[in-house]
Amino acid sequence: MATRRRGPAEGSVYFDSANNRWVASVSLGFSPDGKRRRRTARGRTKQQARDKLRKLHQEIAAGVQLPFAYTVERAVDDWVSSGLDGRSAATVAKYVHVLKPVLERIGRVTLPELTARDVRQALTVLANDRSSATVAIAHNALTRAIRHAQARDLVRRNVSALIGTPKGQEGRPSKALSAEQARELLKIASDLERHRLGAYVTLCLQTGIRTEEARSLSWAQVDLDGQPDADPLVPPSIAVCRSVREPGETITRPSLRMIGLSQSAVNALRRHRDCQREERLKAGDAWQDHDLVFCTRGGTQLDASNIRRQFRGITEAAGLGAGWTPRELRRTFVSLLFASGTPVEEIARLAGHASTRTTEVIYRRELGPVLTRGAEAMDAIFPRTGRPG
Repeated sequence: MATRRRGPAEGSVYFDSANNRWVASVSLGFSPDGKRRRRTARGRTKQQARDKLRKLHQEIAAGVQLPFAYTVERAVDDWVSSGLDGRSAATVAKYVHVLKPVLERIGRVTLPELTARDVRQALTVLANDRSSATVAIAHNALTRAIRHAQARDLVRRNVSALIGTPKGQEGRPSKALSAEQARELLKIASDLERHRLGAYVTLCLQTGIRTEEARSLSWAQVDLDGQPDADPLVPPSIAVCRSVREPGETITRPSLRMIGLSQSAVNALRRHRDCQREERLKAGDAWQDHDLVFCTRGGTQLDASNIRRQFRGITEAAGLGAGWTPRELRRTFVSLLFASGTPVEEIARLAGHASTRTTEVIYRRELGPVLTRGAEAMDAIFPRTGRPG
C-alpha cells in the first residue's frame, strides 16, 4: 500500500540537529510577498514535539494568530503600550515596576507554553518579600496583559486567571488618628504661615475627600458662602467631580458628590485663599493660573510626593511622628464619624463609596450609637478649630 503524503497544513515533526531539539512545523501557505508562513514549536523529545503539533493545530482551528516567539514579556509590553489608554504615566510605571520580578522568571516563556503552575511559582517567589497588595497588583496586571493578547487571538486561554493570588508579606497597616490626635494636628495645621498645606489637611480630615480629588480641586468647585437665605438652607460646600487620575474622573459614580463644609473648614479655606492671593502677587508673570485650590508657589499642580513631604512636616510638628500618610486623613474622617454615631449609609455617601461594605470593611475603626451626620459631626468634634474668615 502506498504511503499517503501529508497535506500542506497537516504539519511535520523533524529533528533539528543544530539546536538538538525536535521541531513541530505547520505550513500556513504563503504571505502576500511570496514568503512561506509557518508555525513552529520545539520539544526535547519527539513525543513533546508531536504534542505541540496537535496544540498548534488546535490554535490554528481556534483562530489564534501567534507571531513567532511571542513571549510573556512581549505580551506585557504590548499591553503596556496599547492596552492602558487613559492611564496616567504613574499608573503605567507602577504596573511595569511590579511586573519586573515576575518577568525575570517567566518573561522568556512563549505565551502558548505558559502554564498556571509557572504563574503560580513566579507570584509565590514575589510574595516572599513583597506585600500582599503588591502581589495582587502584579497578578492582576499579568492577567490583564494576557487577556489583552486573548482579545487579539494571540492565545487561547488565560492561565493567569485560573489561579488564586498568593498571600504576600504584611504591609504597613493603615491607621486612623484619634480625636485627640486629630485636634492637635488641626491646631498645628491652622498656622498657614508655617504650613502651606494646613487648609489641605483640614479639608481632607473634615470632608474625607480622596487625596487625588483634593489635588485637582478648583476654586470653581468651592462655595464658601452657601445660600443662608434660601429655603431650604444651602450650606457652604465643595463639589467633588474630578481627580488627578487619567482622564480625570472620580473613581465611581457615587464619588460625584456635594459635601457640606464645617465652619472650621470654611475658615481654613478662606485664610488659605488669602495666602494664595499673596503668593500670586509675588509670582507675578511667573504664575500659571489653573484655578487650583492647592498648588505650588507658581500655581501648578502639586504631585503626590510633594503632598506627602509637606504632610510629614505637619505631623512631626504636631508630635505625631513621620509615620503618617495623607490618605489616612480620609480613614480618620470615617472613623471619627463612626465614633460620633453617624449611620454607616450616610458615611458611605459622604466618602463616595459605591456600597456600605467598603466603608465597614476597609475604613471602619469603631462603632457608636446613631446621632448626627457630616459637617454637624465635624463641628461637634472640632468646636474651636480655625479662625473666623
